Amino acid sequence: MVKAIILAGGYGKRLIPLTLEKPKPLIEIKDKPILQWQIEWLIKQNIKEIVLAVGYLKSKIFETIGDGSKFGVKIYYSVEEEPLGTGGAIKKAMRYIDEDIFIVLNGDIITNLSLKPLIENINKDVIASIALVQMRSPYGIIQIDKENYITEFKEKPLLDYLINAGIYVFNKEIYNYLPDKGDIEVHTFPELAKERKIKGVIYKDIYWKSIDSIKDLEEVSKVIDQIYSLS
Repeated sequence: MVKAIILAGGYGKRLIPLTLEKPKPLIEIKDKPILQWQIEWLIKQNIKEIVLAVGYLKSKIFETIGDGSKFGVKIYYSVEEEPLGTGGAIKKAMRYIDEDIFIVLNGDIITNLSLKPLIENINKDVIASIALVQMRSPYGIIQIDKENYITEFKEKPLLDYLINAGIYVFNKEIYNYLPDKGDIEVHTFPELAKERKIKGVIYKDIYWKSIDSIKDLEEVSKVIDQIYSLS
């Protein structure tokens, strides 16, 4: 059975004051913590063993999530006494990983994408598979003609750039590329790219949102029931 690691140890500074008394993954969307939404999404994809990499206000997560039995999953905890970065957190949490491949996701992602294409990307030559989504403009875009007459308004359109969705599938060989302390985006992925051992999966027509602000919470709360009913 494939396990998942959820990176749930960050401070969530951009969501202060909400994160002064609870960690970001426990911020609620429609009376349910982000972590619970993620657990339910993983269950739908037959993933029922989850490692939570925790640090900031970790006791709050212990109290809320427990051993996972009330959600129908088994929870393991990898505790960081100091911030290790995404790479260090994954490396430490891998002591719970026995399988050849495993899932990793950031603890602030709401999505309904399927993990199957990411898993299918892994082979003897590819040890890391990254979900990619199109970047959405944070602003409405205006188009004008040669005389500066406005011809069209586009409200936060998708752009032609691809961004890291914060959801990965790794072969256990990734351990050799992970720093003891530091981020995978800085220390791991560039090295894998040089060796052509990392591939991306482009997702379209799915929902994906990283919860980085109060506005993000408000936007997701309006659509989350529909998102998960269709996943």
